[in-house]
Amino acid sequence: MVLAGPTAVGKGTVAAYVREHHPDVWLSVSATTRPPRPAEREGEHYFFVDDEEFDRLDREGQLLEWATVHGRARYGTPRGPVERSLAEGRPTMLEIDLQGARQVREAMPEALFVFLAPPSWEELVQRLVGRGTETEAERTRRLQTARTELAAAQEFDVTIVNDDVARAAEELVSLMADPPAQTAAPTPEQTRTNEGLRAP
Repeated sequence: MVLAGPTAVGKGTVAAYVREHHPDVWLSVSATTRPPRPAEREGEHYFFVDDEEFDRLDREGQLLEWATVHGRARYGTPRGPVERSLAEGRPTMLEIDLQGARQVREAMPEALFVFLAPPSWEELVQRLVGRGTETEAERTRRLQTARTELAAAQEFDVTIVNDDVARAAEELVSLMADPPAQTAAPTPEQTRTNEGLRAP
């Protein structure tokens, strides 16, 4: 399963809930060139690497996908751990950004792609401002990116609205156990959700 969505939608929080309450689910850990935020731990939240190490991983084909996010830091998914988890038959989830999800779809089209959406655009803005981890310029840049990301919701197989972390996480786990037909057209509920999330 690939989980993606706009900035500040709560992908990391939902993934953390899955990690804590469903230890049978294997979650990938991305490599990134950005510095750690408070309370982030090496190897649990991210692998924090410098540009030289990231270049080496990419050059040697060790990244399943990678992207420059918000025009600044690079993020990528190490290929080896994902392939080992799948070979072992474990439920496997990648929590990545839109650019990365598109790359994984090319490499692994059989995966289930889930878009995590906010209840509304206003709620997304409030979550980003409330984090207090970005400067005003960074918030503006992230919101511009979020507009583009929200418009891509219909590229995904399923949309889950993150109005409650536990509910959204449990729905993800249920989808891994019983995935829907990926060729199905969007349901009326999904269509209404996507239309309601268009940024102003």
